[in-house]
Amino acid sequence: MESPPSRVERIAVVGLGNVGRLIADMLAERRLEVWEVDADESRVAGEHASVLDVSDPAALEELFAGVDAVVSCLPYYLNAGVATAAHSAEAHYLDLTEDVATSSTIKALARSSNTIFMPRCGLAPGFICVVGGFVVTKLETVERVQLRVGAIPRSPNNALGYSCTWSPDGIVNEYLNDCEQLRGGELITVPALEDLETIVIDGSPYEAFTTSGGLGTMCETFAGRVESLDYKTIRYPGHRHLMRFMLKELGLGEQREEAVRLLADAYPPVRDDVVIVYAAAEGSSRGRSAREEFVRVYRPRLVAGAERTAIAWTTAAGAVGMVELLAQGSLPNSGFICQEDVSLDAFLGTSAGRMLAREPHPEVGDDVLMPVA
Repeated sequence: MESPPSRVERIAVVGLGNVGRLIADMLAERRLEVWEVDADESRVAGEHASVLDVSDPAALEELFAGVDAVVSCLPYYLNAGVATAAHSAEAHYLDLTEDVATSSTIKALARSSNTIFMPRCGLAPGFICVVGGFVVTKLETVERVQLRVGAIPRSPNNALGYSCTWSPDGIVNEYLNDCEQLRGGELITVPALEDLETIVIDGSPYEAFTTSGGLGTMCETFAGRVESLDYKTIRYPGHRHLMRFMLKELGLGEQREEAVRLLADAYPPVRDDVVIVYAAAEGSSRGRSAREEFVRVYRPRLVAGAERTAIAWTTAAGAVGMVELLAQGSLPNSGFICQEDVSLDAFLGTSAGRMLAREPHPEVGDDVLMPVA
């Protein structure tokens, strides 16, 4: 008989940057005990604030012995150390990483764990994978699944049509690393910044192209069950051409640190952004050709008492919703958990998930700052 789930009340949030701060605030709103952890003293607050070297697994392990779960909001290259510390302390582990190699390390830790290990809990991967799993289940046979996500400025004023509303390290990483796909039901890898297409959302044209990490574990989960599965990033037209020129023709892809610095300096984040989530599955149902879609457009809004960008609150909601499910005992007690295995209905039933359930053009309420165009 499976043991009942242990109570999850004390959550360590590691990395109190823009999204990490929001996750901590949202968890506190949900009456969970939040332990804030960062190397920068100015970022942490509260009774359980800890300032320590987040790259030191021994220090993290000692701290994690006092919590039930850990949410890492650090850059992808630090997450393996945090996950190792959580494993040693027997704490549940969740993160926001899009990095394939890091997630593979975390999956290996989960094999010998008495707690859950659930990377990729943000937006893409994260919520888009939950949606992807949902559209697959709506069809009897599935030939093609297309997942697309974009986080872009609402009113761009540069040639790239872009601002670094997300981590520049993560952006460069997903633009350079190979991308997993399913073709003919089998896993393949393709280069990033390829397979350009035009996608139209609410009558406006965008471009989409391959980037790394957005599918999480979906290729492994649906191999042999889905003929074609791919993920692409949405941008304004012309973005991909300039990024390929910069990273490949100029060779900045071989100088990742310099590429990150240039992007961060030249394209600072904006407050007025848009997040587009698009998922479509084609196949058959009841003997007929069928198509299932899930399309949402998110904009800035008030969350936890402050104005938040669309990319910040959608990413945070993806992670906080999973913590809510964990605290409710709605997730398995241990092992590696894939985003696509989580019920979309269950996720949207959490208080954080309900934020992502909004229609593309909801009526403007008290919590929405930016009116819909």
